[in-house]
Amino acid sequence: MAKKENESKTFHSLVESADRKFARVRDLPLYGRAPQNHYFQKVFRAYTRLWKYQQDNRSKLVDCGLSRWEIGEIASRIGQLYFNQYMRSSEARFLVEAYVFYEAILERKYFDSGGSGKAKVAVGVRFKELRFYARFLLVALILNKIDMVRLLAERFKTLVDDSKANFRETNFKEWKLVVQEIFHFMEVDSAFTNVRPLRYCALFDSHPASHPYLARFHARKIIKFRDALLTSYHKNEVKFAELTLDTYRMMQCLEWEPSESLYQKRPVESVYKKHPVELSENGTVIDHSGASGLIDINLAADLTDPSLPSNPRKAVLYRPSVTYLLAVMATICEELPPESIMLIYLSASGKVARSNVFQIESSGESKKSSKDRIVSGAYSEQKIYALESHCNGKRESSDYHDSCLWLGPRGNGGSNALYPCDIIPFTRRSLFLIIDSDNSHAFKVLHGAERGEPAALLLSPLRPAFKNPSAVDTTHNGSQFTFFLTAPLQAFCQMVGLAPDSDMDSYNDAEEILSIAFSEWEVILCTSTGLDLVWAQVLSDPFLRRLILRFIFCRSVLSIFCPPEDDEQYLPNLPTPSSQFRLCKI
Repeated sequence: MAKKENESKTFHSLVESADRKFARVRDLPLYGRAPQNHYFQKVFRAYTRLWKYQQDNRSKLVDCGLSRWEIGEIASRIGQLYFNQYMRSSEARFLVEAYVFYEAILERKYFDSGGSGKAKVAVGVRFKELRFYARFLLVALILNKIDMVRLLAERFKTLVDDSKANFRETNFKEWKLVVQEIFHFMEVDSAFTNVRPLRYCALFDSHPASHPYLARFHARKIIKFRDALLTSYHKNEVKFAELTLDTYRMMQCLEWEPSESLYQKRPVESVYKKHPVELSENGTVIDHSGASGLIDINLAADLTDPSLPSNPRKAVLYRPSVTYLLAVMATICEELPPESIMLIYLSASGKVARSNVFQIESSGESKKSSKDRIVSGAYSEQKIYALESHCNGKRESSDYHDSCLWLGPRGNGGSNALYPCDIIPFTRRSLFLIIDSDNSHAFKVLHGAERGEPAALLLSPLRPAFKNPSAVDTTHNGSQFTFFLTAPLQAFCQMVGLAPDSDMDSYNDAEEILSIAFSEWEVILCTSTGLDLVWAQVLSDPFLRRLILRFIFCRSVLSIFCPPEDDEQYLPNLPTPSSQFRLCKI
């Protein structure tokens, strides 16, 4: 008996040690390139020792009161560890490994109390189970495992309803909101689940006809896409957990599609019955027999494609304060390797100044003169002076100091306002800036005001355009501009009121037509002698090139779809020289 008690104490000591190391890793920032692998290895070694100890002493620990949910909690922590590492590195293998761990927990029913008629589970264990479902849902959602997402959502809803019925003294209101979030997210995203993935896929996004031109393309300067910062803030925007619909779409758009083995049809209920395994020190898994095994991670090895480049790192921020956003931007810029570019995606509503140069430029009679002034040094100096005046606190009635994006509730004043001048210090490095806002044109002033490198700017329309506006709730369907950049044909179908799966043959024909158009536009851009360097230097990168082509498509269809008198309201804007983009009209 004393020996069993000692083994139980040793087990709980290992649990506490692993949990402390896990907490340190969990609290590390999810952005930047500071070396953190040694923390990751330490916590993995701790959980390896813990898992091996409980496996070798399972029967004795069970006699001392070890419950299945305690084993499930260890496995859940490991899955969470993998997911956090994916968020830091954007390496798909970590995301897949998190999925495999969570699926094994679901298959083995580690948190299951045994059904009706069995002993009632403790409320603390129930909260652990709810957290497990929420985390597994997020991983499955990012991996586009739609069948699993549906299964988990239904079980999650049933579990929350059961919790409310059996734990009447406990408030489960927040969990009810989480259930509503995932079903709302699925409802918005489900209209396009039967079409191509958002990630970069060679089958769809690589155009053989333009390959020779891309191979021969040489700009005076070539920079590599290394890092991205993604954030959005809209009142009542569609989200699940801390991932909004807009950032979800953009996040997927900036990743390579994993190997096809991920998308092979598998039963939703897992396949881990025959291969129980154990963690090794480097995070891989060793096969073992017996009921205590956890998971066969060979699936992750099958998904590793050595021919694919690494994904750009992505810092996905959920409703950050402006000061935190600027701090993250500063960290990423500071750690950005030489000859590299950082993508910044900001989606938020804005505030238009009372009197500014954008209002002048929006009038039809001043368009030509505005373009002439953009290329003049005097106009650039005027913009820089105006931006500096605002940053220094000089408020002039004719200035555009009130133009901003709102990254939080407006009642908090300027603390939630992001101004164009806030971006200026970061233009000492190369930036690819995407502003999706009803006040995006306020950021035109960045062109010509850069402190070092010219910034590539893609600015959204001020208003979305739909054939039947009353049939589309823009607040609850995500941004139209972001949709065009991440899923252009689906966005077009939404704009004209068509369901992609209503006639899949026609949809596939349209996909082929669009692919041919993108291929031709690639050739035009690669053979141009007048393409501005800000675009030429990023054209070799497949992710940024795809965004540029989709921007051209977005502007082309909107220029045809929208009335000419309102083109400034409904067209995306490109303040940098864009004569070659205008060649690419449908």
